[in-house]
Amino acid sequence: MMRKVLTVTAISALYLILSAWLIGFKTDQLFLVVLFNSLYYLSGATRRFILGFSVFIVFWILFDSMKAFPNYRYNTVHIESVYRAEKHLFGISVPGGLVLTPNEYWLAHQQTLLDILSGLFYLCWIPLPLAFSAYLFFKNKEWFARYTLTFLLVNLLGFVIYYVYPAAPPWYVQQYGFGFNPHTPGNTAGLGRFDQFFHVSIFSGLYAKSSNVFAAMPSLHASYPLTVLYYGIKLRFRWVNALFALIMCGIWFAAVYSGHHYVLDVLAGITCGLTGIALFNYLYGHVGWFREGVKKWIAALEAPMTGR
Repeated sequence: MMRKVLTVTAISALYLILSAWLIGFKTDQLFLVVLFNSLYYLSGATRRFILGFSVFIVFWILFDSMKAFPNYRYNTVHIESVYRAEKHLFGISVPGGLVLTPNEYWLAHQQTLLDILSGLFYLCWIPLPLAFSAYLFFKNKEWFARYTLTFLLVNLLGFVIYYVYPAAPPWYVQQYGFGFNPHTPGNTAGLGRFDQFFHVSIFSGLYAKSSNVFAAMPSLHASYPLTVLYYGIKLRFRWVNALFALIMCGIWFAAVYSGHHYVLDVLAGITCGLTGIALFNYLYGHVGWFREGVKKWIAALEAPMTGR
């Protein structure tokens, strides 16, 4: 037990030191460490729970660490080329002979009801995977492991593409044009109208913590509900899958309506999600060491949830 205590303490301290050094100290980092340690030491049941959800902790740490290594340092940011491709493929003709991107069209045709619905759907992008994972954790450890590892693979694929193909979101073009400004802060774009309507600062708070403005393609917002729906179908959730499908389509629409993503970004996110699912299925079905590692993790999660 002492070895585990020393290991967890050392990892926690190292994480805080590295995070403070690379991106500066934040209360979020301390909260994460306190939460992990509290659940790890509270009981055997909570220890297994937090170890199971460590996949999401790894995701958050990787995402947060992108602040220290902006993708625009490693490859040219695509701004005008994505805009032109979007207009060519999905442009909408309007009176006067103009052709607008879908983002520009919705910016000119915004509606309060759509502002509210878009905000509500967009708020589901992380709570939905977390809630789905929590349900699986208590109901079926094998499918919990499969889903969460698929979630991680999808994110890893997305993060790699962010660095290979940095891309600006639609709102950047609307506000700054085609010139590149590496110091551009995060922006709520159309989601700011949700905050204004309800007199809250939900999205302004979220996008103030944005890890990288130039990581619009692929839209991982589009990937997450797709993976939930896939596993919902595999597990035959029946009518609940209709809800998953509604949220998925709502997030896809909101991504474009709010000006955070092009249709191309959403399609890339869908492709990323499908690729992550296929990759996990291949590894689990054909790569022995991977399958055995997953099964050992599942066995650890299925240990009796009593005692310390």
